[in-house]
Amino acid sequence: MPHYSARMAKRLVIKVTAGEEAPERCSQAFTVAAVAVASGVEVSLWLTGESSWFALPGRAAEFKLPHAAPLPDLLESVIAGGRVTLCTQCAARREITEKDVVDGVRIAGAQVFVSEVMGDGVQALVY
Repeated sequence: MPHYSARMAKRLVIKVTAGEEAPERCSQAFTVAAVAVASGVEVSLWLTGESSWFALPGRAAEFKLPHAAPLPDLLESVIAGGRVTLCTQCAARREITEKDVVDGVRIAGAQVFVSEVMGDGVQALVY
């Protein structure tokens, strides 16, 4: 099986399902997304499950993990250089609407996710 790296991918789609209940997995997803953006990779970060809360203002600042980059900084860099999407169903379950989220975060559903991951040159990761 050939080795596949982000360098070979034109686009990286990352779905993060973890939040404060799994801080290392959550931090890894945001870190990989931010590093990929800084490396010039087109990044789409999907907030699903417990990570959905980070779409709300101030919630990323509440996240703490020793020896990890601050989550607000990582989120800001992905918003600035990539795309951040909150899952429609996850938002609805938490009563989060478009007017509630941080500027630069959109709400979209599974159809949009599938269309993103099925494109040519896309590498998808799930955390």
